[in-house]
Amino acid sequence: MALTPLYRRHSLGLAAVHADLENHAAAQEEVLTGTPGSVIIRRNAAGATFYVRQHYDALRAKRDRYLAGPVGSPVADALADRWRQRIADANDVIRSAKMLLREGYLGLEPKPFAAIAPLVDHGLFRAGAVLVGSHAFGAIANKLGIRVSAFPTEGIDIARAQALKLAAGAPGGFLGLLRASGIAFVAVPGFDPHTPSTRFKETGRSRFQVDLLAPAAGREVTVRAVPELDAHATALPYLGYLTAVTQPGIVISHHGVAAVRIPMPERYAVHKLVVSELRTGRSAKSAKDLRQAAILLAATAELFPGSVSEAWGALAPGARRPAKAALGKALPILAVHPKALEELAGLA
Repeated sequence: MALTPLYRRHSLGLAAVHADLENHAAAQEEVLTGTPGSVIIRRNAAGATFYVRQHYDALRAKRDRYLAGPVGSPVADALADRWRQRIADANDVIRSAKMLLREGYLGLEPKPFAAIAPLVDHGLFRAGAVLVGSHAFGAIANKLGIRVSAFPTEGIDIARAQALKLAAGAPGGFLGLLRASGIAFVAVPGFDPHTPSTRFKETGRSRFQVDLLAPAAGREVTVRAVPELDAHATALPYLGYLTAVTQPGIVISHHGVAAVRIPMPERYAVHKLVVSELRTGRSAKSAKDLRQAAILLAATAELFPGSVSEAWGALAPGARRPAKAALGKALPILAVHPKALEELAGLA
């Protein structure tokens, strides 16, 4: 039985569409969430007319967003025209995004996209925040132009590598930014009531959550203050290796695109090798880590020879042992990629 390759290349045409969406995301003044909607006229109890953007949000609720008024004033009419153009542009972007998603690019569901949007709009990723976890894996694969298996996740992981130099303070802190998405987030208490929360979830029985992370100073998991976001983060060993070298990227949704920062593929792969060995009692998570690592090891070793070896050389001494142990488990998965094996076998 023939082995199935871990990834396949997307066409150059699709890669060009993705590049166009990256350019759009980097330039957009605001991430529109939900459906683009339309500009309509409303009348208040006093009879005054004004413009609103009517749309459906990430929770599929119908919303009116006040734009300007009164109707007929040059300023309000000009603003309404600009919004009509923005909505037309958003519809064009969504058509391109949907085409990529149909062709196997990895995307976000409406809620994760809506939760990320206010973080983008407030400048967190421009200031140095990094999207990590499975949503980052999807964004990395999309940027590489490769088709891979999806790894469903019920959460978003945001890493703060160092103090974020934000242009303005975050209203309501990190929790306030998340709530600006329209999703009712609450802080999740830790096992120790004296330990500040580092996780935020949607209220009710939903399992949708956002974790704020930071690099640990040593090998122990701790909690670190993030004063510029009026929040705390879970500090993880070796996360600094992942966030030390990053790149711009985008997340794609049926509702649009948003510009984020993501890890380099070779560092993400090597970091996942390390993490897969450090997890205890979580075999399913370790297996997912190893699979993601193998996919990106195969792609980066074949598309960018030498990149994995360079990333491997940047590992801290304490991370080399678990990385080697995990690589030994990953090599059989990579059997269908002999070119990648040639580079990786020398590291084991």
